[in-house]
Amino acid sequence: MIKATPIKNYKLVIFDWDGTVMDSVSKIVNCIRQSALSLNITPPTDDAIKNIIGLSLERAIDVLFPEQIEQHNALVEGYKHQYRIDMTPTPVFDGVADVLSALQEQGIILAVATGKGRDGLERLLDQSQLRQFFSATRTSDDAQSKPSPDMLYQLLQELGVSADDAVMIGDTKIDMAMGKAANMDRIGVTMGVHNAQQLSELTPVATVDNYQQLQQILLS
Repeated sequence: MIKATPIKNYKLVIFDWDGTVMDSVSKIVNCIRQSALSLNITPPTDDAIKNIIGLSLERAIDVLFPEQIEQHNALVEGYKHQYRIDMTPTPVFDGVADVLSALQEQGIILAVATGKGRDGLERLLDQSQLRQFFSATRTSDDAQSKPSPDMLYQLLQELGVSADDAVMIGDTKIDMAMGKAANMDRIGVTMGVHNAQQLSELTPVATVDNYQQLQQILLS
């Protein structure tokens, strides 16, 4: 545990997906690069790509390729194609299922707010065998792109929980900014894109290195 302040008993825990539940950052970076190369476009740096993870795919392409506006649609479709054929492993992080189960057993509601599209999330919920844990999900197809708090507002309304009783968990400053915009507590995880110092810029109530630490914070 890197940084923590006293944590309250949350009724709702909302998880980002990429870099938070699933170790998929390397695959995303590779697919963006390959999409660009397939169109003879020089790809951005790996760090630049990592910094857009969490945005909707369309918004991410806008940010990464501002000079290639006429090729944005091709870059989006190229990414989707690469994601289907790329063989980079994307396991869930160690301890995810155990922690989700422990939270659920305590009556805590679980949800997902992700920059992924709906089709992609639905496929991965099944592949990861984690669907059973989540009462509601929001994707970039359902709401405004992060860091807009729209996904969080929709989840709070659907699940009947106030922002004061919920927490957003994510690996990027984009996730933290979304939580902050919704006046919701946030917990940073360092397994994905950003490190503890970067996450601390958005004042999370805690920052953790793994799911065991997360469980200690949420269920202590």
